[in-house]
Amino acid sequence: MRHDKESRVTTRREAIAGAVAVGLAAAIAPKLATAQTFPRPKAPLVISVIDVAGDLQLSQPALQKFADTHPDLIAKFAFSQAPAPELAGKLKAQQAAGRLDIDLVLTGNDGLAAGMEQGLWTEILPKYAAKLPDLEQRLLPGALVEQKVAHGQAVVDDWYPSGPLLEYAPDRVKDVPDTVEKLLVWCKANPGKFMYARPANSGPGRTFVMGLPYILGDKDPMDPINGWEKTWAYLKELNKYIDYYPSGTAATMKELGEGSRYIIATTTGWDVNPRYLGIVPEEYKVTTLKGFHWVGQSNYMAIPKGIAEERLGVLLDLMAFVLQPEQQAFMYDHGYLYPGPAIRDVPIEMAPKASQETFRRFGRPEYAALIANNPIEPPLDAKPLIAMFEKWDREVGATK
Repeated sequence: MRHDKESRVTTRREAIAGAVAVGLAAAIAPKLATAQTFPRPKAPLVISVIDVAGDLQLSQPALQKFADTHPDLIAKFAFSQAPAPELAGKLKAQQAAGRLDIDLVLTGNDGLAAGMEQGLWTEILPKYAAKLPDLEQRLLPGALVEQKVAHGQAVVDDWYPSGPLLEYAPDRVKDVPDTVEKLLVWCKANPGKFMYARPANSGPGRTFVMGLPYILGDKDPMDPINGWEKTWAYLKELNKYIDYYPSGTAATMKELGEGSRYIIATTTGWDVNPRYLGIVPEEYKVTTLKGFHWVGQSNYMAIPKGIAEERLGVLLDLMAFVLQPEQQAFMYDHGYLYPGPAIRDVPIEMAPKASQETFRRFGRPEYAALIANNPIEPPLDAKPLIAMFEKWDREVGATK
């Protein structure tokens, strides 16, 4: 009888244990579903990457390292580049035709916003948060602000405080303007010698425009349609003394270096990198306008809607890899996005020796104090940014 009783007790314990196991499995299941177990590729993939922000200059070494260390996942990358304004139309046409041949997009706020406006991006967060590092903990404060601007549809891969800054030729500009009023007076006295590029395809161009509402004391710097009365009036007055607006930043750097322009709008990265490349003379200077706030900028990794599951899993692993400290150290590059890394605890000493030498020679000691002592604001959110681009194109750019 005792043996039978022990058997019943054992059976009951096994049943309870089984029920507990089932309960635990049910409790864990949602977490596992969130983490997502993606099908592995049957063969290594060719991943198509389009860059509309110049981001490959920073991120390509990290991307290539992932391919080199994961040959079972990626056979090779196929890289291409395009202007940011062309991206949304290109993606939308491919998605409508059911023939998507772009896996990963490297973009700034401009291309990201255009894609968000048209619903082109795969939702990454919070849906696949378990595949990525804890961004709230790992991202630098400025990069975290930029991450929130993406509304879960992209992941920041590098960041910088950006601008607005003015870069000038000290041999040709003796009375350097340090207020918006003095800049306007200088432009009247030197017509055609100041330049910035079209905001919809230029980081320095849009940073200059987005920074003016803070300097001018506009009603709402985050509302370009209803809150920028002073900014639009200033841009239209400044427009009288500008010859034309290039379609990208590189042209402004070239014209400054060649001497046809004396002052241009720039950012920390667009100051450091062209001097490293020799496009702009090393001795050229930068200045700020009184009352300026930094307007931060980032580049992002985004995935178009319509990607196959096996590709999506690999792309999420790739994103997580790029956000590791060792890969983030590549983002220092040669100052293209100065400083560059988006996550905490990546000192310049982790960067390649060539990057360290660039920062030593072409970096500016005053940047540390400027970053520490001036507010850093987010860029415009997607819809206001698109509205700003359209209004600028229509009311400012179209006049030239």
